[in-house]
Amino acid sequence: MALQGKNIHLRALEPEDLEFVYAIENDENIWEVSNTITPYSKFLIRQYLENAHQDIYEAKQLRLAICKKDNSEAIGLIDLFDFDAKNKRAGIGIIIQNEADRNNGFGKETLDLLINYAFEQLQLHQLYANIGTENKASESLFITFGFERIGVKKDWNFTNNAFHDEAVFQLIKK
Repeated sequence: MALQGKNIHLRALEPEDLEFVYAIENDENIWEVSNTITPYSKFLIRQYLENAHQDIYEAKQLRLAICKKDNSEAIGLIDLFDFDAKNKRAGIGIIIQNEADRNNGFGKETLDLLINYAFEQLQLHQLYANIGTENKASESLFITFGFERIGVKKDWNFTNNAFHDEAVFQLIKK
């Protein structure tokens, strides 16, 4: 599966993505947004990639690599998680690995592609995102697409020896 945008495309994960996924999953700077607390081994990530072909209805998750146009090298990942076919909803999360690739429209284009895919192809009714209240860039990105802040989970995440709030954003298909 590949979703094409103007400057990026989304593709399924491949075995060649092992080092990239390993680097992201083991980057302690982003553990807060991924709710990770321990490193992942290459063995576990290799197993994950071997099963990445599973259908979203079976795995309850879809993770796609974000690539610049005309290049298959991943610059980030976007996920649909907690996929609930009965209630037609899923969570959505995005990460662009390098600072140099952020704030230039790749995240916006990626989110646009996956929202359209979720609503049109998967026939979802709603998407939600959990965003730390200190992550203003992510809040702004999701608000751009009409996500509404529907609540705050107080002291939800413990990072850097302090508790931090996490906001829940929701987008309902019109």
